[in-house]
Amino acid sequence: MKYIILSLFFVISSLTSMAQIKHGLRDENGRHIIARGFVVNTNMGNDEVFFNSDDYLRMVRLGANHQVIRLELGKLSDFPGAKLDDNYLLKLDSLVQMGKNAGIKTLFKMTLYGIEEFTWESFWQNANNQHQKYLDAWKVIWNRYRGNSSVVGYDLVNEPRKFTMDISYEDLTNKHLIPLYQLLIDESNKIDDTKMYQIQTIFMNKGEAINNNQYAEITNSVKRKNLLFAPHIYQEKKEWLKPTMLRFDKESDMLKAPILIGEWGFPTFDTTDSTITGDLGQLKYMDFYIRTAELFDSLGVGSIKAWFLGSKSKQNFLSGGISTWAIFSDIKNVGTTERKYITDIIARPYPQAIAGDIKSFKYDFATRSLDVYLKADNSKGASRIFIGADRHYPDGFSVICNDGLVISHNPLKNYGFEVFKSKDGNNPTDFIWDSGTQQLIILKWPDNNQQVHLKIIPGIN
Repeated sequence: MKYIILSLFFVISSLTSMAQIKHGLRDENGRHIIARGFVVNTNMGNDEVFFNSDDYLRMVRLGANHQVIRLELGKLSDFPGAKLDDNYLLKLDSLVQMGKNAGIKTLFKMTLYGIEEFTWESFWQNANNQHQKYLDAWKVIWNRYRGNSSVVGYDLVNEPRKFTMDISYEDLTNKHLIPLYQLLIDESNKIDDTKMYQIQTIFMNKGEAINNNQYAEITNSVKRKNLLFAPHIYQEKKEWLKPTMLRFDKESDMLKAPILIGEWGFPTFDTTDSTITGDLGQLKYMDFYIRTAELFDSLGVGSIKAWFLGSKSKQNFLSGGISTWAIFSDIKNVGTTERKYITDIIARPYPQAIAGDIKSFKYDFATRSLDVYLKADNSKGASRIFIGADRHYPDGFSVICNDGLVISHNPLKNYGFEVFKSKDGNNPTDFIWDSGTQQLIILKWPDNNQQVHLKIIPGIN
């Protein structure tokens, strides 16, 4: 699937229901796509991580339509300690295929796991021809997934660092990072010019940050097409959320690259699972996760949550103690026991793929209502709305489309929708409930080429 960046840019403060959001994508049918999903790890330290088709169905039922597979450079290159591993490539194939079978698109992220004697200082100086080795590792992936419509893009350099180099962040970005991006993109386009390229800025040294976020600014364009701006945001202070996103929004305008948040969600501490209130309690987590989610949605920003894992591996580098990014609390690599105070927010209802233009959307956590404003275009095919009814609407839900159609899903009855109102020109059979994926599928909008207000509310109307 070739994704096309939306070209309409506007000032964030002017967002209204009539202004088209700018940070979505288009698929090959021209549908407006909002990308959400998870980082999928192939390893945790020395442990291999393996997923199955049930795990991918759980991703879908959490609202995922994208995955970012975390590549290990140690199994793709000839860096010190590394070796190309054919079995690893087969493992990647299986993850891509399971994603495809579940309706999930794939992006790949290169990480430094599995190599020895690597320093960012020597990498930027291209000691021992490291740029070519890095490029050759990417070529393994690019050639393997050339023409594969399920693989839509590549996160080229994950969390690039400065560390001890005597250079400003601006000079490091302009003299080293941007030229490397240009080299990688140009070489990838020779193999397949339909892919998207996620770019990040320099991850600042410990103790340095802008608005409490460790990503340095980028002030010059990469001057390439098919870019996605993919900063990470692990922000627990609500007052810094909006300034950080406004800054990212400005940088995305300069880059002519919509934002797809590459990773987000402050780590969870061991004490949080058993504590409701307090500084590390679940109520605080729910509050700033909700504020983050609402800000993402107001911009139409796609987002990838780390990690789709259990909590076997943890870290101890934050003042709050032992923590993890895992969304499951099981003490194993692949978990099933959700941290509901996190997953219920990740899995909020939203428009996944719209035949037409999404103008705005918002899920109100207090009322459990989703409002989507769009302009319909039935020539683009069917639309999909992720609802997560088992999670958010155990009492059933109703769908209201403009003032001409009201239908309801009753979980106590073994069929899709009951019709409570249907004016001439509305066809309730065009609205299909898929309980397996927790998605509302709309074959055709009743008001084609018109403004549509779709509303999901709890209960049976």
